[in-house]
Amino acid sequence: MKIKGDAGGIGERKPDGQRVDGESYRVLIVDDSMFVTKQMGQILTSEGFQVVATAGDGEEGVQKYKELYPNIDLVTMDITMPKMDGITALEKIIEFDKEAKVIMVSALGKQDLVKKSLLSGAKNYIVKPLDRKKVLERIVMSLNK
Repeated sequence: MKIKGDAGGIGERKPDGQRVDGESYRVLIVDDSMFVTKQMGQILTSEGFQVVATAGDGEEGVQKYKELYPNIDLVTMDITMPKMDGITALEKIIEFDKEAKVIMVSALGKQDLVKKSLLSGAKNYIVKPLDRKKVLERIVMSLNK
């Protein structure tokens, strides 16, 4: 029987979405697909991340980043979106905050756009369809860069 206040058991681990101090990492999800936004949100919140906002296009993503700054740790950014694409939005966010951590989300077969986004300052990329393990691996790796 486990009593509240017991020391953590062997094998217990801190969720990926929490810092050493127990605070959650704060994430902005920018994607024009409600399905991808919801799926990404579920993956992240299941690991203790806090989704602080979502945006449906690059323009809204840049605006929300500026509103939330400095209380934002990471952005997941779709590459192909209406109004403003993800690479342009990435460039505007980096211009505003050169320390921003942005991970691009791309469909298969968009290697040229992924390469361009990495050269523009993205920390990493995730390929759709989303794979829970890979999403978490790449996000954790990017937060620790």
